[in-house]
Amino acid sequence: MRIDLHTHSSASDGTDTPTELVHAAAAAGLDVVALTDHDTTSGWDEAVAAAPAGLTVVRGMEMSCEGRGEDGNPVAVHLLAYLFDPNDPAFAAERRRLRAERVARIRVMAERLAVDYPTIEPDAILAACGPSAGRPHLARALVDLGAVASVQAAFDGPLKTDSPYYVAKIDTPLERAVELIGAAGGVSVVAHARARLRGRLLDLDHIRELVGHGLGGLEVEHADHDASDTKILRELTEELDLIATGSSDYHGENKTLKLGEHTTAVDQYDRLVARSRATTTTGG
Repeated sequence: MRIDLHTHSSASDGTDTPTELVHAAAAAGLDVVALTDHDTTSGWDEAVAAAPAGLTVVRGMEMSCEGRGEDGNPVAVHLLAYLFDPNDPAFAAERRRLRAERVARIRVMAERLAVDYPTIEPDAILAACGPSAGRPHLARALVDLGAVASVQAAFDGPLKTDSPYYVAKIDTPLERAVELIGAAGGVSVVAHARARLRGRLLDLDHIRELVGHGLGGLEVEHADHDASDTKILRELTEELDLIATGSSDYHGENKTLKLGEHTTAVDQYDRLVARSRATTTTGG
């Protein structure tokens, strides 16, 4: 059984629609795929309805959080949430707040970019963003205008965190996010916790502290982890009795990552499902 627990659709910053994504997952030989768009569940219904026979769709989300970095300062962290009740009032309210933060941030960034890139149209970019606005939407606009050669070039240039165009957003404290997910019946898994190329790293002791708040697991196998960091994370899951997942972090054409590039072991997937209070959905 091949299980990929981290993918993105056009409901956030992927390029495949939820329908296209689940069909691509089946074509890639996956048996289980999780849809984990940023701060939104809006792609769930379409993905479940379109799932080919035999493909299990796991309802998930990737939440924008703030944790403690190795240097003691705040660091951006992504937290995967699986099989939670989307109607839980507190969690739904926090997701709405995060999406509003995203829209406000992208508008300001687009307005700043428009000063130096006059063909940038902030309203048009926001209209194209869908339910969850993000920097990849700005990156794609810059590519389409010929201002940069690729999405990655946009992130390495005008959209990087020390760029004058960059705007930070107010993310959810990691402890609170873990608690919200658990209270909604879901399972929380820290995404790509040792992705060095993305910047500063989450303090390992902060991960240890999160266990007391209900943390469920760590994404161990990921394209952004080298062998040494994969080993660190695997040993940490064993130390703390956490679920160890593996995932592609597929974004369609916005990244070079392929569906099923990294996968989750069946026993770890079974632990995740057993820990949740919700259900998966199989197409057919």
